[in-house]
Order: sequence, then structure tokens, then C-alpha cells
Amino acid sequence: MKTNRFLTVAAAAFLSVSAYAQTVDEIVDKHVAAMGGLDKLKSVNTIITERSIAVQGMEIPSKSTLVVGKFLRSESTIMGNAMVQVVDGKTGWMIRPTQMGGTGEPEDMPADQVKQQASQLDPFGSLVNYKEKGNKVELVGKEKVDKKDNYHLKVTGSDGQLSDQFIDAETYLISKVKMDMGGETGEIDFSNYKEVDGIKFANTLEMSNAQMGLITLLTNKVVINAQVDEALFKKPAK
Repeated sequence: MKTNRFLTVAAAAFLSVSAYAQTVDEIVDKHVAAMGGLDKLKSVNTIITERSIAVQGMEIPSKSTLVVGKFLRSESTIMGNAMVQVVDGKTGWMIRPTQMGGTGEPEDMPADQVKQQASQLDPFGSLVNYKEKGNKVELVGKEKVDKKDNYHLKVTGSDGQLSDQFIDAETYLISKVKMDMGGETGEIDFSNYKEVDGIKFANTLEMSNAQMGLITLLTNKVVINAQVDEALFKKPAK
């Protein structure tokens, strides 16, 4: 009798785990489909994005040039001074204005900043092809975000980075992400999704944590698969 009872409990546990895994995969599959579908996402090689960044009462124009999985260059103009950040996944360099503690000359980017910036080389997030990337996804449950039902997923990246991602239960698009930002927990709210060449992009991002306050990014233009000269990412000589 004890053996039969054990087998019954074990079978129930196995079925529970299987159903749980299917639920996570179903949510992720619907999320990928809502974004445009896996084939469409895989066809993207470059993305050029122009944004306006609102922070501490300033409006800062910004442009990012991404070669998916390889290079990212971000440029912005602050009080008439250019700020540049470039990463290639393992190393990075930047140009900071003197007002921001820089010299106005090219300098190496600190390793922790390279790691943080390098996550942007994957433009569609850690859920897309999460198993192939070595990420783990756990369904925490359903929660309200801005009065809307959301699936709360806990994601552990292959590098050990943790994030809490919230998927709108109706649109299956990401509405919020909580993660470490410079040693403090921060949040990014995603909204105002618009379609570009069959792919959904959040045109409004609101980033916040205790250290930096609130930063709002408004997307003005997105160009997919434009020709990009890789010389753009090379560190210039001083």
C-alpha cells in the first residue's frame, strides 16, 4: 500500500510539474507571437533607434545603432556636448563630457558597465529562445499591473542575472521588468507599442530606481535592417 501511495504522489507531482512547464512555454510562445513571431525576429540584423530622453527636466536627443548580438553604439547630446557609449559584448569604450566627469576623449568602459550595456545586444529580451540561451523561466503567478492582469515570470539568465518580467495577459507583450540597476532594484515600464515591419516595439519606456529617479524614453523612429558600417564601433585614437 505504501508503495502504491508513493507512486500516486510521484505521478501527481510529475503531472503538476509538466503542466507548469507547459504553462510557462505557452505564455512565452504567445509573447513571441505577439511581438511578430520567431522567424520575423530572427530576420533582424540591425536596428537603428532615435529617441528623446526626459531626465531631471532636460530633453536629450539619443540615437542607438545595434548590430544584433555583436555591437551597440549609443549617442546623445547633453547641453551641446556629445556622449558616446559603445560595446561589443566583451569590451567597450565611451566618450563622456567634462560635465559628467569625463575628459571628452575616448576611454575604456568599466567592466560592470560593459556587462550592463551588453544585455542590449539582444533586442527582443531574454524570453525569446530562452532555452537555447540557457535562461530559466519560472511562472510566479498572475498579478495586477496598472489594474490589468499580468503573468509574473521570474527569469534567471545564463549569467546568473535575475529579473522579474510581467506579461500582459491580454496582449502578451511585456508591461514591466524589475531588475538590478547599478546595485539597486529598478523598474522599466513598457507601453505604447507600435509595429515596424511586422515587429512590435514599445515606444514609451519609463525607467526608475532610488538612485537615478525617473527617466522617460520616447521613441521617434525605428529602422530595421539598414546597412551599418562596423567602423562606427571602433574606438578612435586620441
